This record gives sequence, C-alpha cells and structure tokens, in this order.
Amino acid sequence: MVILEEIVIKVSDEIIKKQKNFWNACLFHPTDAIEDPWGKRILDRIASDKSIHTIRIYTMFEDIVYLDEYGKLQYDFRVSDLRLDYLIEKGYNLLLSYGGIPDCIASETYSSISMANNKTRYKGKMWNSNPPKDYALWEEICYEYTKHNIERYGIETVSEWRCQCFNEPDVDFFMAGCPTNSDTAVSCRLPEYCKLYESFQKGVRRASKEISVGGPALAVFLNFLGGFLDYVKEKNLKLDFITLHNYGTEPTCLLEKKEKISVSNNINKYLAHLKTIKAHGFENTPIIIDEWGMATCGFFNSEKYPDLMCRETEVFSAYFAKLIYKFIHSEQKIEELMICLSGQHEMTQDFTGFRNFFTLHFIAKPIYNAYILASKLHNNILNVENNNKNIFVIPTKDNAGHYAVLLSYSSEYFEENLPTISETIYFDGKDKGNVTVWMIDKETTNPYRLYEKNKISIPTEQEICLLQEEGRLKPIKISEVVNGNIAITLSPNATCLITYDTK
Repeated sequence: MVILEEIVIKVSDEIIKKQKNFWNACLFHPTDAIEDPWGKRILDRIASDKSIHTIRIYTMFEDIVYLDEYGKLQYDFRVSDLRLDYLIEKGYNLLLSYGGIPDCIASETYSSISMANNKTRYKGKMWNSNPPKDYALWEEICYEYTKHNIERYGIETVSEWRCQCFNEPDVDFFMAGCPTNSDTAVSCRLPEYCKLYESFQKGVRRASKEISVGGPALAVFLNFLGGFLDYVKEKNLKLDFITLHNYGTEPTCLLEKKEKISVSNNINKYLAHLKTIKAHGFENTPIIIDEWGMATCGFFNSEKYPDLMCRETEVFSAYFAKLIYKFIHSEQKIEELMICLSGQHEMTQDFTGFRNFFTLHFIAKPIYNAYILASKLHNNILNVENNNKNIFVIPTKDNAGHYAVLLSYSSEYFEENLPTISETIYFDGKDKGNVTVWMIDKETTNPYRLYEKNKISIPTEQEICLLQEEGRLKPIKISEVVNGNIAITLSPNATCLITYDTK
C-alpha cells in the first residue's frame, strides 16, 4: 500500500547565492556526426529547445593534417569548417579538444584506440594515441589550426571558446603501449603529456594571446594531475582552466555489486580533485568537468550491464537534478558540467541503456527532458525551508520576479521504495500568480516505461509516434495560484520544475 505524507517546502525571497548556469553543456560524440543527417537532427533539436549552450568536440586533426611530397605539413580545413560553421550557426559556444595525433607526425604509425565498442571508431576511423615524433610539428599544427579559426570566424568569436589539450592522457587514450595504472601514468605518460601541453599552449598563444587554454582532461589518476600542475607552475605556462572527468562508477562495479548508483560518488571524486588542485597552488583556477555520467563507458549498454538501463528511465533525470543541487551547495568552482553523449552511433534498437539524449527512432529520453527543465532555472539561488532529506530543491528567480524551482525526489541509491508524497510549495509573502508545473516520473514523460508497460518489442510506425509524443515535454498543470501555495505529488525518482510568475 502506498503511504501518502504531506510535506511543505517554503521558498523565500532571500537570495543566498548568484549562480551562473554551468550544467547545460555536453560533449557531442562522435564529432564527425555533425556533418551527417542524424547528428544534425540531434543538434537542431537541442538548439531549438535551448537545452545545451556549450558543446565540446574534438578537432580531429587526422582529418586536417597531411604531408606533401616534400614532407612538409599541409592542411585541409574543409571538413573541420563544415562542423564549426554548423555549430556556430546554431548558436553554440565551443570547447575544442585538440587531438588526435595525425599519423604523419606520430612517433608510431599504428593507431590502436577505437573509442567505441566496435573495432573502429565512427566511419571506420581510429585514434592515434602515440605522442608526436617532433613536438615542434605538434606546436605548428596547433598554431595553424587556431590561426585558421581566427581568420575564418574572427577573434571576437574564437576568444569566447575554450581550447584544451588532448583527452584523458593519464590512461590509454594516450600512449596505448603503456599499461594503465597510477605508477605508469606518472612515469610514462606524464612527461610526454607535459611536453604536449607546453607545445600546444605555445602554438595556440602564438596565434592569439586572447585564446583560453587548459587541460588535462583527466580521466583517473590524481598523481598525474598533481604532476601536471607542478610542471605548469615550474615552466610558467598558461593554464586558464583545469578540465576533469567525473563519473559516478564503473559498469563492472555495478555488475559485481561493488558499488551502487549514487551522486555521492561524483561529488567525492570532485572533492578529491579539488583537494589536489589546492595542494598544488591552483585554487583560483576555474574548473571544467568536460565529461560526466552516472557511469563510465558510454559505449557499454544493458546487454552486458543490466543496471545501465537506468540511463533510459526517470532515475537518470532525478540523478542529474540532484547532482546540480549537490554541486551548487559544494565548494564548487565549476564553469561547465558537460554530459558525455556517447554510444549514439552504436544503437541498433531504441532502449538499451546507451548514454545519450535520444533513442534510435529519435525518442527523447527523460535525461534529455531534465536538461530542458534545468535550462529554465535563473541565476539567483533562494533560501528554502525543507525538512525532507530525500527532496533536493533548487529555488531560483530572475531580476524581474519570475521564479523557477527544480526538485529531485530520490534516495541515496535511487531505490523505488520511497513513499509517494503530497507536497506543497509555498512562496513566502506572495499572493497571486500564474504557475506551470512539469514532471518526469515513472508515469509521466517517460517513453521507456510506456514501452515496457505496453510490452513493445519491435515498434511499429504508430508505436514510434506514440513513444515520440510521450517523450515531448508538456506541462502537467497550468493555473492561477492564490496565497502562493502550489500542491504537487511526487513519486520515487521524480523530477519536477515549477515556474511561478507573480502578479
């Protein structure tokens, strides 16, 4: 029997914090889907909904750089221009991850990283993970690429972007022949990456000193991060921001029951990163989490790891809202929090637990709609009275008196055994106004649960349309409010947004 208990949450007009939106950002992967219809379809929808403001992509130097018959570096920017033109046209701000190492300048000519479940990356490509044979060539590539972008798009535009050096150099996305562990991250990979970063920032800054540069897009090892920061300080290098990856757990840990899904995992890893950053004297440097997720390995899905099915459900949206809450109330210096959209090109059916916004038939998942809800939050964080430890409230307003309150109702490990609750949101001191309520829960805005409930296996065209409509975010309540009281019902792992325009 479901137990209903009544909760009152009191939102005041007291502003406790000014907060820039750092959470509506993503890594779009694979980068070269930008020039393809299915990739454009996703980017068009995201732009139309204004659910993402900043996108991280790879520069994919392997598509740009080659040697002429005399062994001199040459450049073909056409495909890169197509990608950047499209993203700029759609209004996105950019974080450019400089890589990979073109075969023609690599210390080894084999390419051994696929960054996919398949044997190759998207379109049959591979990622050359070996350092350059000559770091002067790498510096020259970074310079020419940056100079070209400035000439094409203007310094006013490019200076708003951020440029980072490579991706996950502490693990086998860099120097694949070197085993992945804490000791070899420092002894083997760190010296090469430090030279890579030094040459990168020299090349970029030779094109313009107005460009923002950073690294190391750290995957795992804190000693690698500390060593990199020491090198930057010793060499007096430019480091405008620090990039880190933040994943809650590993799929194998879920499968083996060593860990559970929990936002605390993300927060604890962030605090460990922050401790290292402070210890090495970079406490004033902005932080960008350029990849985040409940679990690593976006190319893994529920076929091997059944617990990853929560990426399709209301759990992921509740997780995201709770993560925003926790970061806002932590000692955070985060400029961007970027969900990694990967596995997008690996799908063969609609609901199998890949880490992306849309299914094979372009059905919006709850996590995508949570991003739309979060984009409606304002920059003033308000004081709130809330005595339920399982409700995480982000009350906000703008300077014109419009309110937006995001709630996540969830336990530590997102179990479904919480009671359904009747909740009243009270806006202190407010009389009348117009309210709109959106909800994501097990019964609302949840295509997978509808798919599951109707026992759909291979969806017909009519069923696809039904699921697509279920995935379209729609208000569940639009009404006029008297005395500032708004009543809602929350079931386990619900995410709710209330917007309130006072009269």
